[in-house]
Amino acid sequence: MTVWLRRLSAKPLKQNAGNMPGTPLIWIDDDTPLPPTALAQGPASEAPGLLAAGGSVTPQRLQEAYRRGIFPWYSPGDPPLWWSPDPRMVLPVAEFRLSHSLRKALRRFIRDPACEIRIDTAFGAVIAACAGAPREGQGGTWIAPEIIAAYSALHRAGLAHSVETWVGGELVGGLYGVGLGKMFFGESMFARRTDASKIALAALIAFCRGHGIALIDCQQRTRHLASFGAREISRAAFEAHLARTVGLPGTCSWTYDPGLWSMLALVPPTVATTPAD
Repeated sequence: MTVWLRRLSAKPLKQNAGNMPGTPLIWIDDDTPLPPTALAQGPASEAPGLLAAGGSVTPQRLQEAYRRGIFPWYSPGDPPLWWSPDPRMVLPVAEFRLSHSLRKALRRFIRDPACEIRIDTAFGAVIAACAGAPREGQGGTWIAPEIIAAYSALHRAGLAHSVETWVGGELVGGLYGVGLGKMFFGESMFARRTDASKIALAALIAFCRGHGIALIDCQQRTRHLASFGAREISRAAFEAHLARTVGLPGTCSWTYDPGLWSMLALVPPTVATTPAD
């Protein structure tokens, strides 16, 4: 167990602490429901947004968690840790920002018959690649074997999905996440070629626009996600959005139609012709 987690577990209970500094960490087992998100560690904690520890990461627990805006994230050697950050980083689909360079990359990708976007054809390969991808400021991966097993089971149940960038029959980038109702919860991405993960994200945006999904959960703030238009909202606003969306009928077909690129207002440039003299 990491040192900070041991310290947090040992803190004494303060009466009516709520999410004030000093609130002890809540421990759960497989039979214990996740606690109310208002009990998550507050901003003065060593782990702001941490709600609970313990139990197993199972498909059933994941469904319970995501419906309430909670997600697992922990290091090897630690028990499962369950998080509900406040504020919450989200990407409003209508506010997605395409840089000039990414727009050019997308146009090249769309023109090339060797390039394609696929959904859910290689979920296992995508999550394994995400687990092995180096992360700035991280010495290892949180996508441990039990995480891979749980999300793979969720994928088989039709609730976890991969968006994949393929070039010449090779998987070169992608992302995965959880889809519930009209909500998508992003988890991780990887790239083996320049812009491959960004292309997968752009394809996800197009897919969401085409299927009435207005918001993508990004969990925690990063400059990289902010560059695409992601921003922070309050936990209360995030949970209100979940209440309106996760119970709606979900997307029937998780497949990528190239016609969805039109949702990004991308018009592949045509070859200009010069009139004969």
